[in-house]
Amino acid sequence: MSWWLTRLPVALLFAPKTGRETRDLLARKTNEGRDFVSGKVTEGRQFFEEKGRKVSDDFNTFLDKSKDAVQRQKEQLTAAFEAGKTAYREEKGLSNE
Repeated sequence: MSWWLTRLPVALLFAPKTGRETRDLLARKTNEGRDFVSGKVTEGRQFFEEKGRKVSDDFNTFLDKSKDAVQRQKEQLTAAFEAGKTAYREEKGLSNE
């Protein structure tokens, strides 16, 4: 891209073309540059959209696994607590309430 900015103006000054031909060349090169930049912007947008979706999917997967792990821990803690209560009642000879 820097080639266009530095060498194209010099080349145009010494180009053996008519004004009309030079304007057409400038218009064509400008359109080519615009299309190139537009294509790169589109590629960049697609890249970031894909990466954004992947990060979102990965985060949701992590969140789901974390919720499952917390639920399992809660169930294990509840079971241990209930087992402790039952053992205490049996030791004290209390009825199940």
